[in-house]
Amino acid sequence: MAASYNGFPLPATGRAVQFLNGRFVIPDNPIIPYIEGDGTGRDIWKASVRVVDAAVERAYDGRRRIAWYEVFAGEKAKEMFGTWLPDQTVDAFRDLRIGIKGPLTTPIGGGIRSLNVALRQILDLYSCVRPVKYYRGIPSPVKRPDRMNIVIFRENTEDVYAGIEWKEGTAEVKKLIDFLNNVMLAGSKKQIRADSGIGIKPMSITGTKRLVRMAIEYALKEQRPSVTLVHKGNIQKFTEGAFREWGYEVATQEFREQTVTERESWILGNKDTNPALTVEENAALIEPGMEFAPEDFRQGVCAEVKSVLDSLYATHGHGQWKKKLLINDRIADSIFQQIVTRADEYSVLATPNLNGDYISDACAAQVGGLGIAPGANIGAEHAIFEATHGTAPKYADKDVINPGSVILSAVMMLEFMGWKEAALLVENSMERTIEQKRVTYDFERLMDGATRLRTSEFASAIIENMAAIMPLTR
Repeated sequence: MAASYNGFPLPATGRAVQFLNGRFVIPDNPIIPYIEGDGTGRDIWKASVRVVDAAVERAYDGRRRIAWYEVFAGEKAKEMFGTWLPDQTVDAFRDLRIGIKGPLTTPIGGGIRSLNVALRQILDLYSCVRPVKYYRGIPSPVKRPDRMNIVIFRENTEDVYAGIEWKEGTAEVKKLIDFLNNVMLAGSKKQIRADSGIGIKPMSITGTKRLVRMAIEYALKEQRPSVTLVHKGNIQKFTEGAFREWGYEVATQEFREQTVTERESWILGNKDTNPALTVEENAALIEPGMEFAPEDFRQGVCAEVKSVLDSLYATHGHGQWKKKLLINDRIADSIFQQIVTRADEYSVLATPNLNGDYISDACAAQVGGLGIAPGANIGAEHAIFEATHGTAPKYADKDVINPGSVILSAVMMLEFMGWKEAALLVENSMERTIEQKRVTYDFERLMDGATRLRTSEFASAIIENMAAIMPLTR
């Protein structure tokens, strides 16, 4: 580990987070690198760091303290070092293990497509984790926002975000289209138009399984009831369909004792209800219309029922399956409807990259929007917590923006570090502040009788409420 990065020495008051024997080791004074962010990021960070420091101080009576260490990316890095993402900024996140960042500008033109994506890919932060839950008092466009309490695990390194694409009209894309049309699609009715741009959508066993594994481990640790695999496998059978298949493989091969699939639960439940049920009768219950199906299909379903009963009934039968983590799957377009109409039926979602991007924002819209939506990018040995919204440059340095996204991302970071008392203190104090209708302009304009606060004033109100909340966390 270097003594300095980008010419700035590490704080002498802190110690680096370690990763030993497969786990993070957090000192009482961890050095946490941060990027304040572009645009509104400057105001948001100033407010957020005050809230976090106050919570840590109050929760641990000064025994713990974060040693903040600024690193640089985006507009500030471009101005200081002539590059949007200095190598030593990446080195600092790599060496110091856990960090946090505000929103960053995406450079226009050549070079890095997205600074956020670049950090994820360089550090192999393969899981984007987005908890979406309702805090009392937040204005919402739906009748029952309190039903929303979902954690989304979005694969972070593959899918269309891999950035493997070729522009229409270039010699490279012409070569690729010729190859696809004349070799890969030869003899078929499918052809790619000559005036197309082409993107590649890679999805691997490795990328899928480690993402689903993290989602299941989280659900088991937090005693969540289900993990839902979200995919468009009915159309994209060998990418998104494979995501579904590989996800089920993780659940049934690596977590067999702790999990039950949805179809397995039907079979086991049918047997529990009627112990005399035959295999054929059970098969007819899980696949209505079996009498009209081809013989090979009927035999296949019967074989599935028999296999489940033979292998699982001793351990998962007699109601034991109800205590297991339920693994199911849903088509992506269906889940968009169901997170509005029946959000309380879902707990943890595991998704490919693009699906997760869309779904996380759609969920956030029901509970206050991106201004209060936290996020994290987590890999095997590193984690960066971040705001999920953009830079909103027209509001920069005006002290008006809701800092909730970074504040709640810091809550995620504190929980990840095991500092749950401080995390709960921030979360409860912010909720109380919102219930008091002391909010920034984005909420104030939607709430009757609310008091509009500046970004800095909202932070002060949260800190003020910590005194009242603190007995609840001890």
